[in-house]
Amino acid sequence: MTAEMPSDQRRGLRLASRFEAVTLLTLFFIAMPLKYWLGFPIAVSIAGTIHGIAFLLFAWMLFNAFGYGGLRVGESLKMMAFAFVPFGGFFNDRHLSRRLKDKGKG
Repeated sequence: MTAEMPSDQRRGLRLASRFEAVTLLTLFFIAMPLKYWLGFPIAVSIAGTIHGIAFLLFAWMLFNAFGYGGLRVGESLKMMAFAFVPFGGFFNDRHLSRRLKDKGKG
C-alpha cells in the first residue's frame, strides 16, 4: 500500500518531470542539429549540462517519492524508464495527474 504524497512533493515531481522532458527535447531537437548541421558544438555542451541537472533533480525527487511511500516500485521504474525517452516526461506528468485525480475521488 502506498502512502499519500504531500501536495508539495507531488507538484515538485510533476514539475521536475516536465522540466526534464523539455530539456531532453531541447537537447535532441535543437542542440544536436545545431552541432551536427551548423557546426555549433557549444550548444550540446550547454543543453547537455542543463539536461543533466534536470535529470538528476527528477531522479532525486522520484527516489524521495518512492522512499516516502508515495509511489510503488513498478510506478517508479516505469517513470524512470520514461525519463530516457523523448516526450516520456510528459507521460510521467500525465500519469501523476491522473493518479492524483483518482486519489481525490476515493
